[in-house]
Amino acid sequence: MEILGRPVTPELTPEPEDILDLKGLKCPLPVLKSRKRLSGMAVGSRLIVETTDPLAIIDIPHFCREDGYILLSSEASATGHRFVIGKPGQMPTR
Repeated sequence: MEILGRPVTPELTPEPEDILDLKGLKCPLPVLKSRKRLSGMAVGSRLIVETTDPLAIIDIPHFCREDGYILLSSEASATGHRFVIGKPGQMPTR
């Protein structure tokens, strides 16, 4: 099975997931709140982030690359933008 061209491994499964509604919040809050929520989630979990901040389409992918999370999807929604972020088993050390 693949998600966005990447094989799903035991360290990143399709579930469980959590939804974080950040509509109405502006930069940098969507990234800060996503980081905080992901830090408390189990390995292999997915976080769905919903936002209306136009800068999130730049900030969230950058945050994922920098912090070692996997951006599984990014798509426009009727109310803004929706991201699905995966938490892999091995997180880089800072």
